[in-house]
Amino acid sequence: MRRVGGIVSLTGVAVAIALVTLSGQARQGGAARPATAKPYTTWQSYAGGAHSSQYSALDQINKKNVAKLQVAWTYPLAGNSIFNPVVIDNVMYFPSGGALVAVDAATGKELWRKDGMAPNGARGMNYWESPDRSDRRFIYLQRGAVVAVNAQNGELITSFGKEGRVDIREAMERPPANPVGTSNPGRIFENLYIIPLPGGASYGGPPSDVHAYDVRTGKLAWIFHVIPHEGEFGYDTWPEGHYKVGGGGHNWSEFTVDEENGIAFVGFGSPRFDFYGGDRKGNNLFANSLVAIDARTGKRIWHQQLIHHDLWDFDIPQSAKLLTIRQNGKPRQIVAQATKQGFLYVFDRKTGQPIWPIVERPVPQTDVPGEWTSPTQPFPTKPAPFAKQSFTEKDINPYLPKEAQDELRARLRSYRNEGLFTPPSFEGSVSMPGHNGGANFGTSAVDPDRGEFYVVHKSLPVVNRITLPNPPRGAGPGAAGGGRGAAGGGGGGGGGRGNALVTPEQKAELMAQAKALVDAAKGARVEFNSPVSFMQINFPGGAMTAAAPPWSEMVKYDLNTGDIVWRIPTGVQEAPPEYNIPNNTGVQFPRNAPLVTAGGLVFLATGPERKVRAYDRDNGKELWVASLPNGAEGMMATYQVNGRQFVVLPVAQAGGTFPATFNTPGAGRGAGPAAPPAAPAAAPAGAPAAGAAPPAGAQPGGGGGRQGRGGGGGGPQLPTAYIAFALPQ
Repeated sequence: MRRVGGIVSLTGVAVAIALVTLSGQARQGGAARPATAKPYTTWQSYAGGAHSSQYSALDQINKKNVAKLQVAWTYPLAGNSIFNPVVIDNVMYFPSGGALVAVDAATGKELWRKDGMAPNGARGMNYWESPDRSDRRFIYLQRGAVVAVNAQNGELITSFGKEGRVDIREAMERPPANPVGTSNPGRIFENLYIIPLPGGASYGGPPSDVHAYDVRTGKLAWIFHVIPHEGEFGYDTWPEGHYKVGGGGHNWSEFTVDEENGIAFVGFGSPRFDFYGGDRKGNNLFANSLVAIDARTGKRIWHQQLIHHDLWDFDIPQSAKLLTIRQNGKPRQIVAQATKQGFLYVFDRKTGQPIWPIVERPVPQTDVPGEWTSPTQPFPTKPAPFAKQSFTEKDINPYLPKEAQDELRARLRSYRNEGLFTPPSFEGSVSMPGHNGGANFGTSAVDPDRGEFYVVHKSLPVVNRITLPNPPRGAGPGAAGGGRGAAGGGGGGGGGRGNALVTPEQKAELMAQAKALVDAAKGARVEFNSPVSFMQINFPGGAMTAAAPPWSEMVKYDLNTGDIVWRIPTGVQEAPPEYNIPNNTGVQFPRNAPLVTAGGLVFLATGPERKVRAYDRDNGKELWVASLPNGAEGMMATYQVNGRQFVVLPVAQAGGTFPATFNTPGAGRGAGPAAPPAAPAAAPAGAPAAGAAPPAGAQPGGGGGRQGRGGGGGGPQLPTAYIAFALPQ
């Protein structure tokens, strides 16, 4: 932390759109909201507010009537989106095709759009208003700058920064040549906009500090150093002067502000490089740490490091959650943090004291030349893990063809596989649930008053392999190379080498070469590579994960006791009947955010199967399901206009993360499954039903996926839109 200036440093969706004037917006938007809204009844910022609870106290939609939900309105989007919209004075705001758009939250009718003013962050944004409400603005990152935008018309507020913009590189000690950006929406606390800076995936890179800016002027207020500077707490957990050359540790996803106590709870990521840390020996504070920061000054209040010297890319992947539990008959404010490795850590909000003991246990040690591993890692004794943390031969996916299963068994026998913290190795090391498994951004929600915590997770094993550095540019082949690779047929990996088996003799040769490189460097950084295999197995019928189900689940905890209440699969994996996959496996692999409501419900979409459901939060029983015209990832919002409650979500992300794919009869390799059935709900005139089939000739999107992640899919783009559900009027 440093001091600054004396302050501590649906294509195809038919919706009629009417453009109206600014005066029309006030008229269309309905009555202004009450001066003081009841807690958890608005959705003015990403995840419902700075508290990040993904919870609403609205209860018009409840267990008794949720089965009656129907499509209330839709708004077509340009391209894919996972953006969580915000609602201010009955007007909803979100980006579409580079524009910032405002629509009537009761009807979906467009009020205005401002081209070129969409936030660059993919997940959401935040809202601020002056006490007299004469100044209402959004603050977010755009093209590498913090911008202030008038919430009433989308115009830049030119009194902020320099003509409405503050280039965040101006306050960086090692600013990159190009603008920097992040999908982290940041948070607003009082008159400050707090934003963690991004970090690259390679060695070094820019510092990933946390900045705070005045929302009115754009003036920098404080900086928190993720890699401590000389004289700062934690400096001795890195090599001397590492802040001058090191990078990473960034809070890439999201974070939470406890407005009552003035604390920003920031969960930091892995230092760089992700899978080799010979140049950063030590525990590496504040990487992989939950840090309580004074939101007014940027000073550290307390911290808990959840991974020492991360070699697995086990970033803290999502916002911490604020709850009040009861212990010995008395209320206690806590903060709970879910992780990629499947642990849920729970602390006293003000002191950082663990609610249940956390013990340091010995873990496997590295054999990679030049590397260093922490002798122990912190294991919570309670709550029990929500995710499976090992992958052995008995855990192989039984629905894969026998030939694929046999090959997997042979591969597993060649890897290091000693449990959760097996370090990367030249022969390859198994990591489960993997750095794209476990919890991820947005995948937890809470009832903050009842102490209930809901987490959605997926089991996605990976193989982390170390390879020799790439040869100098222009040099011929010779060194085993490959950068950080994408998933592919049976594993993929950088330079095409991530899936190759390494014999003991080959490993010995690689180790000798690595030692020679480290010795010759005489303390300088040696940039080993790590091609990553996500163990997505291609076979003649399609592609599936290597791991046995459950592939994805939602788990409920009662944090008053620390016990798991229930766990259920998330979605039904659609597959041809000859695969005999039951309906209780969960989908491969959704990345969706739950929404909990006082109506006794938890809502969840499952992108790969294009469905949205409501569950009874007491027992996990499904109460309502609707099909969608496209995949849906990201986060839902709920709000009330003129006494009517709405639930809205972006339906604009085909496929999902590493989806399973199956060839349909007569189709080419990689074609998707059959389209899901239509939804029972009828849409209003001019809008499609939630389960409307794609246009004629379109391939269904369930077998699609992100480029380079699992293959399959293809065909014309599916309709993309925001879809709002409500009870019949």
